[in-house]
Amino acid sequence: MDFTECYGDTVSSVAAAARSGCRKRVRKLIKRGFSVDCRDNRGWNALHEAAAAGSKECVQELLSAAGAGPSLCLRAYVNSLTHEGESACYLAAKCGHLSAVRLLLKTHADINQLTNDLSCPLYAAVDTGYKEIVELLVKKGAEVNRTHTASGWTCLHQAVYKGHIETVRILVKVGELEVHDDHRISPLFAAAQYGQQECLEILINAGANVNTQAADLATPLLIASQEGHEACVVFLLNHGADPNIACSQDWPQLPVHAAAEFGHVGILGKLIAVTDRASDHGDGMVSPLYVAVNRHQSSSVELLLREGYSPDAQDCTQILGMRSPLSFALCRSSNKPYSESVRSLVAAGASLSEEDWVYAFATDQTEFLQLILEHRWIPQLETLTRKCYVPHYCGKTMLKVQDVRNLLCVALNQVQFAACWLPLILKAGLEPSLLLQPNMLEYADSEVLNYLLEFVNWSTLPPHLKHILSRRQAGRTWHSYLHFDSITGLSHMCRLQVRSVLGPDLLMRTNVVQQLPVPSTLHDFLQFGDIQEPLHKHPPRSPLLNRIERYRSSHQHIHVL
Repeated sequence: MDFTECYGDTVSSVAAAARSGCRKRVRKLIKRGFSVDCRDNRGWNALHEAAAAGSKECVQELLSAAGAGPSLCLRAYVNSLTHEGESACYLAAKCGHLSAVRLLLKTHADINQLTNDLSCPLYAAVDTGYKEIVELLVKKGAEVNRTHTASGWTCLHQAVYKGHIETVRILVKVGELEVHDDHRISPLFAAAQYGQQECLEILINAGANVNTQAADLATPLLIASQEGHEACVVFLLNHGADPNIACSQDWPQLPVHAAAEFGHVGILGKLIAVTDRASDHGDGMVSPLYVAVNRHQSSSVELLLREGYSPDAQDCTQILGMRSPLSFALCRSSNKPYSESVRSLVAAGASLSEEDWVYAFATDQTEFLQLILEHRWIPQLETLTRKCYVPHYCGKTMLKVQDVRNLLCVALNQVQFAACWLPLILKAGLEPSLLLQPNMLEYADSEVLNYLLEFVNWSTLPPHLKHILSRRQAGRTWHSYLHFDSITGLSHMCRLQVRSVLGPDLLMRTNVVQQLPVPSTLHDFLQFGDIQEPLHKHPPRSPLLNRIERYRSSHQHIHVL
């Protein structure tokens, strides 16, 4: 930058001539008695200007004048510093002026002089990638392993970071490979972090520790996996990088977690093949599914499940405050629509806890319940009570006894939303009699209660349930259909008997009715398709997460099965 107009009284004529590279003018001014050491507002003198400009001739002229003058010491002049602590040698090295550096070194320039920001001629040349200057400075004895910058990086760190391959080749021959900065990051770690594959190969071939760990225990393999540098990951694995080294002080984080968390599926696939599966289920471990769910990396979730990672994993309540990946996914996607991770976990057979069912029933939105019923089969009572559990049926995972218990317990605690969930679970094959509980008959609104009674023989209800209905009818909180006061019709009795023989699951979820020797006009009737669904009249008054918290603190367990 030219300061002559703004600071005309501080920039010497010799310095201005040196900056322009005009040797004749520099010589002429010196002969006229102008000073070669007059400083400008930055502390620059004529030698600094000549070195930065790369004018070997001007540098030579100034050094000759300084050496011949009676009042100026040549060594002091060569090593004079700007206000930033920059010497002429530093400026020449930084700007890539090899001939000027050579000349300054011959006149005893301090090769290791530090600037105010802890740089030096070698570090400046490394940073800008001037290979020839680096070779010269190293040959002349520059300190290679000295730390620079506030973080304590060496020249090798910086060369790797910038990807100056030829400079790295020079430095690995004379420098310390395992030198660390203040975070215990080695040059090899930096190469992995910034995806400098060729530098990584040079360092490993030179003998650098491939499993070095930073202060936070991260390894080069973990950082390369996190940053998505697939070529570096492959090279590290092929040269002894251990994918099972714990890389965190909080819990045993592995490179597979980093790849899953940041959605680098190519790297994730390679790490899955070599990572110990203890991370999937071991106590004190955390499945990669958790971190993938946390960052909404649905592609990572799908790959992990496809490669055999359990959708249930281990209970991480103590470590993450979450019981399962599905619980975590539901918590992370409380706003509709539910995330792809939720869909993938349910499709993969993730177990549903009682709290998980709350997301299905404590809302007027039915997306999650529909998702569950799309992948879960509600078995008939006989299958449950005989304990003849079949894991899969018709491509769906069959609910266990405890699953149905949880379903019913949560549903009967969420009667205010029954208009939304009741038609779905009845059409999915749940035995309607399981819902004939005091809690349902006491608190369901008229439309919901009438809808449920249409699926059973209302005339044979137990006395204590009839008593609840009579009391509600007398208090005008239930407006029953007129035909509930009469004997059950024969046609309704017949379809109840058909359901009893076939089972509600087969009747409601298959085409078995179409195979019966009855007129096709009766098919819809036999599947209770003539019953009008209730309308939901009570929109939610609080967010779903608030209702879930309330359920946790106040719900009552209702034992049905």
